[in-house]
Amino acid sequence: SVSVLSIQAWAGSEDDPLLFMVKFDELELRDLGDDNVQFLKGEAWLGYDLHKLVFIIEAERVAGSSEEVELQTLYHKAVAPHWNLRFGWRRDFQPAPSRNWAVVGVNGLAPYHVAVSSSLFIGESGRAALRLKAEYELLLTQRLVLLPKIEMNFHTRSDEETATGSGLVDTELSLHLRYEIRRRFAPYVGVYRIKKFGRSADFARQQRETTDDVQAVAGIHVWF
Repeated sequence: SVSVLSIQAWAGSEDDPLLFMVKFDELELRDLGDDNVQFLKGEAWLGYDLHKLVFIIEAERVAGSSEEVELQTLYHKAVAPHWNLRFGWRRDFQPAPSRNWAVVGVNGLAPYHVAVSSSLFIGESGRAALRLKAEYELLLTQRLVLLPKIEMNFHTRSDEETATGSGLVDTELSLHLRYEIRRRFAPYVGVYRIKKFGRSADFARQQRETTDDVQAVAGIHVWF
């Protein structure tokens, strides 16, 4: 995000001290009928202006049970102003069975201040996946921020055990409106939509799950 990039720039202007940050982009509740859906997306990093060790976690709980848990451990190296090359390891703890992936990717700030990220995952048994993300912070006032996001996931092979099809697996669209009480603390409301495609949609139908779901969300964005 812009706040993280500004901190990185500040770090480089000093004697390149060792810095750390913990942030939760999304700590939210999602409306899914009678189920209580909780979602967490967090990141922590430790390092210097050009080199960092980064941990990323994403988790979703539905009705008190963990549906998805993903952890990434990555090394980030700055290769250009506002651009990082990253590689490391990803482990999917849920859905079962767990999967391990090698990670290679790039993230940064594209023209017009669009934050973009692409990650290539190389898994076991010849599996590979690609994840593309983009988001844009639109300042409506000094404290009110509109944040549209998009994420797309692709897989080269179907995985029946995790109900994941080949090709385009899903797209996730979200729109958050947050109010920054402080720069580091901002509650938000919004809407989230996930749509599954191809074989992934077939797996969802077999399990009597929806393939196109829209949910209202409310959460907190916080970092320190």
